[in-house]
Amino acid sequence: MTNQKLLGNVPGASGIEAPHGKRAWLKWMGRGALLPLALAAGASPPLRAAGGPRADYFPNSVVQTHDGRSLRFYDDVVRGRVVLFNMMYAVCTGICPGNTANLREVQAALGSRLGKDVFMVSMTLQPESDTPEVLSDYVEQYDIKPGWLFLTGKPREMDLIRRKLGFFNDDPNIDGDLTNHTGMLRLGNERLDRWSMMPALAKPDQIARNVLEA
Repeated sequence: MTNQKLLGNVPGASGIEAPHGKRAWLKWMGRGALLPLALAAGASPPLRAAGGPRADYFPNSVVQTHDGRSLRFYDDVVRGRVVLFNMMYAVCTGICPGNTANLREVQAALGSRLGKDVFMVSMTLQPESDTPEVLSDYVEQYDIKPGWLFLTGKPREMDLIRRKLGFFNDDPNIDGDLTNHTGMLRLGNERLDRWSMMPALAKPDQIARNVLEA
């Protein structure tokens, strides 16, 4: 995997497609095109984020962690950090269990670096039912160790964040089908504005190496 500016289409990335190719995707990301749409649909206006390469792109919405904390998405989750994102939901019986098991090995490979200078974040696709308590049970069920956050929040704002991270399909029927959700990871170094994608089922040591070199 080669780090690069926020990616457009990734070959083989089912369910993740950039709007009309890489150039349009980059232009779209730079403008933060989805924010006005989300606000018009009822999402609460995010507070202005502290400065950084993507402060004007990512929303600063309030999200809740599986351990009951409230965070600002840009300020507390993204700003200045190396972060590995994936999408999941607690009752998923398709790709989620395998992805979670593989990412547990990634977590182990990252060792003491995790939670200090690199971070793992899983975001629910079902915020309506995946409360912090439900996500906490999920963490316990899969014996996930500290340093890996699971996030939920208001549905419209979680959907906006998902789309900003590139986890969407242009076809609304495909995009709305949870059983067809993406099995990709988004890796970002926000301080250097470097972003890439890779399969969640890639070899754990390969994923960990890419995180540490991001």
